[in-house]
Amino acid sequence: MATEDDVRRMCLALPGVTERSSWDQPAWFAKALMARIWEDGVLTVKTPEREALAGTEPETYFWTPHHERSPQLVLVRLARIGTDELEELLEDSYRLAGGLGSGPAAGH
Repeated sequence: MATEDDVRRMCLALPGVTERSSWDQPAWFAKALMARIWEDGVLTVKTPEREALAGTEPETYFWTPHHERSPQLVLVRLARIGTDELEELLEDSYRLAGGLGSGPAAGH
């Protein structure tokens, strides 16, 4: 089970990521928004695999009508994923949001 504290720690470990409020919720930015708490226990991230994730694990991954216009945004129930899966999601979202490299090993 992943938590908001895990999200914060993993996001801020990525080069150039900053935290600020978005829609009165904690959010993390690379060049653009990469992750935001949508509501308690639910995280918004960017992924090219939204349809596949929601199709195979709809109790974990989903979106609302608000997200229809943004095909890369998916909502994730944090209680239903582990920290390894969360880290992969955040690294993908970081790259899609214009992050500086391909993750913690970038530049090595």
